[in-house]
Amino acid sequence: MKREDFYFELPEELIAQDPLEDRSGSRLLVLDKETGKTEHHIFKEIVNYLEEGDCLVINDTKVLPARLIGSKVGTDAKIEVLLLKRRENDVWETLVKPGKKAKVGTKIRFGEGLLEGEVIDIVDEGNRLIQFHYEGIFEEVLDQLGQMPLPPYITHQLEDKNRYQTVYAKHTGSAAAPTAGLHFTEELLEEIAKKNVKIARVTLHVGLGTFRPVKVDNILEHHMHSEFYQIDEEAARKINETKEQGHRVICVGTTSCRTVESAADENGRLQATSGWTDIFIYPGYQFKILDCLITNFHLPESTLIMLVSALAGRENVLAAYEEAVRERYRFFSFGDAMFIR
Repeated sequence: MKREDFYFELPEELIAQDPLEDRSGSRLLVLDKETGKTEHHIFKEIVNYLEEGDCLVINDTKVLPARLIGSKVGTDAKIEVLLLKRRENDVWETLVKPGKKAKVGTKIRFGEGLLEGEVIDIVDEGNRLIQFHYEGIFEEVLDQLGQMPLPPYITHQLEDKNRYQTVYAKHTGSAAAPTAGLHFTEELLEEIAKKNVKIARVTLHVGLGTFRPVKVDNILEHHMHSEFYQIDEEAARKINETKEQGHRVICVGTTSCRTVESAADENGRLQATSGWTDIFIYPGYQFKILDCLITNFHLPESTLIMLVSALAGRENVLAAYEEAVRERYRFFSFGDAMFIR
């Protein structure tokens, strides 16, 4: 299977730069995975496609304001640090720009000294391990100094940090938002619950590796980065009951999908568990848990469009994407949504 098999033309002006004022007012393209038939709706109408007994799986991870702008101690040289993964206590694996200014031993000051970091090692792909020093609680310092780590294709400044969080975000640890969840409001979730649709919360801390482009021609040679996930007993019970009763498990976003598919046993059952996953889902994959998917429109040749193609078929997906381009849908993180049923 070739990377180019998942390419589509996308005009740059269709990349959404700002979130809509009303989260649930975005557009919704509904795709029938068996027939390829499409319908066009507003996102809040998703409730009409959910049935009593279904289970909606949401990822309740919370995005760290992980982008820090500092300066090299002893100079005015600006350095940007992106927190990727907490290794231990106050040591973080980070992406540093420009890397050549961040040799081992380099000290960086943020926010007039509220936070200081020292590069203690250089690891895979040139990432830096930084030991941080501060007073108080790290998350509070970070909330004060950090910016949301928006993807590089978003060039506008985000006015409200909360618009890059889902309304149900709870467990801090992501370097990027599970963007399919950005369309939900508290009111919409209440309406869904009133239909006797179960809502199961799982956690997967999204790493930037999720959005890294596939650089190899043969997609089977692509290396996925690992991400931490957790499923508690209540979520496992709700999902197992749904499957046993013959109802549908509907994942909100590719991150929720990868969580349940990583944790499922060969019989398609879940237990409370946590761990690291580097699952790569592409056409030919047999889903164990997921029946339907709510997702945004993804980048050409990305692992995410490959996952969606595994569910609905590559030709159906690319035809739906071409239709979305014709209909001027908004793409990527702040863009519109699809429901694959």
